[in-house]
Amino acid sequence: MQTVLIVIHLMIVIALVGVVLLQRSEGGALGMGGGGSGGGLMSARGAADALTRTTGILAAAFFATSIALGIFARYESRPTDILDRIEQTAPSGGQTVLDQLGGPTPSSDVPSADTAPASDGQIPTGQ
Repeated sequence: MQTVLIVIHLMIVIALVGVVLLQRSEGGALGMGGGGSGGGLMSARGAADALTRTTGILAAAFFATSIALGIFARYESRPTDILDRIEQTAPSGGQTVLDQLGGPTPSSDVPSADTAPASDGQIPTGQ
C-alpha cells in the first residue's frame, strides 16, 4: 500500500511542477500577448483560471499524500526513531561526545610552552 501511495505521490509532484511551469508570469508579462475577446472558455483568462484551479487541486492532493505517507511511516511494523539509536548510558572515563568521535586531540594541535622557541629577551627591529 505504501509503495502505491509513493508512486501516486510522485505522479502528483511531476504534474504539479508541470502545471506551475505552464502558468504565465504575472510581473514580467505586463499584460501583453492577450488579444481576442474577453469572454470564452479557453481565452487567456479562462486558461489562467483553469491552471490556477488545477494547481490548487494538485497542491491539496500533494498535502494529502504527504500526510498519508507520514502516517504510514509512523505506524509501520518496525517504527524507528533516531533517539533510539543514541546510547543512553553516560560515557565512561569522563569522555564527552566530542572525545568519542576521534580525531586529533587538542594537546597535539597546539604547541605548549615547553615546545615553544625560547627567546633571548631581544625584540626584533625588522632591520
